[in-house]
Amino acid sequence: MVSPLVVIPARLASTRLPDKPLADIAGLPMIVHVLNAALAAAVGPVIVAAADQAICDVVTRAGGTAVLTDPDLPSGSDRAWQAACRIDPDSRHDLIINLQGDLPTFPPGDLRAVVDLMRDERFDIGTLVAPVTSEAERDAASVVKVACDFSSGQAYAPALYFSRQSIPWGAGPLWHHVGVYGWRRAALAQFVDLPPSGLEKRENLEQLRALESGMRIGCTRIQAAPFGVDTPDDLERARRLLGAAKK
Repeated sequence: MVSPLVVIPARLASTRLPDKPLADIAGLPMIVHVLNAALAAAVGPVIVAAADQAICDVVTRAGGTAVLTDPDLPSGSDRAWQAACRIDPDSRHDLIINLQGDLPTFPPGDLRAVVDLMRDERFDIGTLVAPVTSEAERDAASVVKVACDFSSGQAYAPALYFSRQSIPWGAGPLWHHVGVYGWRRAALAQFVDLPPSGLEKRENLEQLRALESGMRIGCTRIQAAPFGVDTPDDLERARRLLGAAKK
């Protein structure tokens, strides 16, 4: 058995879309949409790890729980770890799920898939992958691909490498990495104490630090990659999608 704690890191500073956690989408701030999805998954307590008081205020008004973290932390993983330590100093939760705060259409069932994966004791970290369905998706540097193999019919597969390039070579399915992680508590504690690794800096992908340190990352499949909000165009698309769903 595992005892999950869901942590949603969020910060106002964003080069392409400043203040995006507070952006209104169909009548709610984006961070509240993500919070509601995590609560609907019903896998465990949910907290928002906020770099800014304004995010804490919005989450609290929505009935959620927020923890104010150091704004100078370098990554969402560091923010998730600091918040988990503050909200759960006695380590009652042995699985920390890091859900990105810019996924307002995230399906709650996909969060449950991460928890199910982490019942497999082979893995230190669990994450999600979805099929690559177009050449544009395959070739986009913004879409992270993962080399993993489900061809023998298994539900879970180890991640062998992550890249912004199309991998692996040859005929067969390609997998789009969805940046939602289930961390065993000890693995996250180890990870945030490690310096950035060589391949991490080269690809600008922090999960390579975990692989280079010897951690095992497990993958489980979902039907489609969730829609992330990184730009003003993304925000308008999210408003159309969730606005239509609300009607």
